[in-house]
Amino acid sequence: MAKKEEKTNVMRLLDKEKIAYTAHEYDHSDGAIDGVAVAQKLGQDPAQVFKTLVTRGASGSFFVFCIPVAKELDLKKAAKSVKEKSVAMIHVAEINQITGYIRGGCSPLGMKKRFITVFDESVLGHTSVMVSAGKIGYQVEAAPKDLMRLCNATAAPLTMAE
Repeated sequence: MAKKEEKTNVMRLLDKEKIAYTAHEYDHSDGAIDGVAVAQKLGQDPAQVFKTLVTRGASGSFFVFCIPVAKELDLKKAAKSVKEKSVAMIHVAEINQITGYIRGGCSPLGMKKRFITVFDESVLGHTSVMVSAGKIGYQVEAAPKDLMRLCNATAAPLTMAE
């Protein structure tokens, strides 16, 4: 009997909105769940695999930033993109309480609440990108415009200069 494909809440949300996507599953038993390791495990270009970072602005509001896995978030650029004086990464212990996800399985889609979300502008140069499917071991690949529309995201320069 074939194993039934496991659907995450992110996949169900994409199905409900009739957004075309490809689900990818990877082995995480080695504990390597950082974005670059995930991109390598899936044979993907790290520039097309986006990690989801959650920050708190000076105002106390939360903001979500999606950047290529091999890049680093430039906090000044991030703050500017959401018109905040400054933003800082939230503590790992806060991720579940704020988003409903855990570290390594945080997706810009399907969070407990809708937060202002910004993708790095490099997303616009790809026909498809991957984001977490909301659970460690799972990614979804879809057109950037569809992902951005679904989480009401904008695009801006967000990463550190090389």
